[in-house]
Amino acid sequence: MKSTLATRLLTALLLTAALTLAASTANAAPITYTAILSGAAEAPPNASPGTGFARVVFDVVAHTMEVDAWFSGLTGNTTASHIHAATAVPGVGTAGVATQTPSFIGFPLGVTSGAFSNSFDMTLASSYRAAYLTGFGGSAALAEAALAQAAADGTAYFNIHTNLYPGGEIRGFLEPVPEPASLILLGSGLVGLGARRFRRHR
Repeated sequence: MKSTLATRLLTALLLTAALTLAASTANAAPITYTAILSGAAEAPPNASPGTGFARVVFDVVAHTMEVDAWFSGLTGNTTASHIHAATAVPGVGTAGVATQTPSFIGFPLGVTSGAFSNSFDMTLASSYRAAYLTGFGGSAALAEAALAQAAADGTAYFNIHTNLYPGGEIRGFLEPVPEPASLILLGSGLVGLGARRFRRHR
């Protein structure tokens, strides 16, 4: 009797988790990426003591990209910042600029530390580097899809350039932040293992 109750409870929990995951996927929730910026992550690496952090949120339904960044300790003064994509191999190499040039509008220039926050309409040609957009036939929709895919593939990076490091003083590859639905799925799996062990020890 107890075993049947435990099985029914486990089935209900797994069904709830599956439905929650399906609903999240169907709604195509915004995807958040973060990057830890450093000179060691540049190509080639440099000895800059500068550090930084970037958060990029892609919403392919609303067609927006939110960008937040914080940085400090740079040896040079900032000259530009943007997202590059896509490298040939995830996590390494270099790529051309994908977003606005010469820099994100509003990014603090001429400083060694600062913060930035802005939201971009990815349906606008002005949200991309002209050459990047041209590479996709001038289609903002295709450019947006490619940039989002590059982030998902681990081939997009956030770069801060300075006068002492024109190619980039600190950078970091965008990495996805686990979604709540993924955590729920993980939790349901742990519940399942727990129930199995419970039955085994009865």
